Amino acid sequence: ATWECRSDIVRLWLIFLLLLSAVCAKAQEIPVRHRFSPGEEVQYELYFKWGLLMPRAGHATLSIRDAEYEGEPSYHYRLIFRTSGIIEKVYKMRDTIDCHFTDMLLLRSEKRVNENDYYLIDDIRFSYDRKKILAHSHRYTPTRTKIDTMLVTEDPHMFDMLGATMYLRSLDWDKMKSGESFPFQVAIGRERINISFRYTGQQIVERSETLKYRTRHFYIDIYDDAFTQSKEAAEIWIGDDENHIPIKIRAKLKIGAAEVYYKSSKGLRYPLTSRVEIKRR
Repeated sequence: ATWECRSDIVRLWLIFLLLLSAVCAKAQEIPVRHRFSPGEEVQYELYFKWGLLMPRAGHATLSIRDAEYEGEPSYHYRLIFRTSGIIEKVYKMRDTIDCHFTDMLLLRSEKRVNENDYYLIDDIRFSYDRKKILAHSHRYTPTRTKIDTMLVTEDPHMFDMLGATMYLRSLDWDKMKSGESFPFQVAIGRERINISFRYTGQQIVERSETLKYRTRHFYIDIYDDAFTQSKEAAEIWIGDDENHIPIKIRAKLKIGAAEVYYKSSKGLRYPLTSRVEIKRR
């Protein structure tokens, strides 16, 4: 069970991470509503990098829709991932994560894993009790329950893996200083994994001679044995415009690295002004 949990951490950060100043009385509010409009959809491509080799490994879609959760208005945040290329032939994966959240609070996360015909569901329901965040974590297959436990923390922020990306989008860059860290916890199975986004400043991501992106760069410090090192276990580059969408993610592996790149989008709330196209001379 421990390895299963840790492999989930690696996989989800690679797929998409692959990416507040809330007071405790307001229990991990995420003021991100002004960053998106319902109907936003962003496409990504995943690559594995071994030396000079960089085969395509899969693609992912992130989308946000208006929805209802237990009869109340909510937003539905979804990640769909599937393998492709040589990875598809070796180890086929079809993973989906669905999150429901209000303007401020994460309510529920359901991850459905289908990998080489192995089917698993992780269902996490969040609730808030004064200064505490509670996450009911239920992991099961079609035939049996594997985990059914309650995770409790008094830390100001605890999310599922996908909700953590929304937390990153909510941060106010105008108030940041290089080296500043933003710690939080991620609920996975029986564990609360300590993670921190660490801001380093502005960087340019070059996709070709004629296409570049202005970004804000963060290191992701993950305190878990699944990564070769906890500090700077991964990096994420967020587009330097009002949308705050991830442009690139890089995660170190024991052999090589995994990289995720922005491909396309529609329904963004603001123009993608971080994208810079250079005309050929």
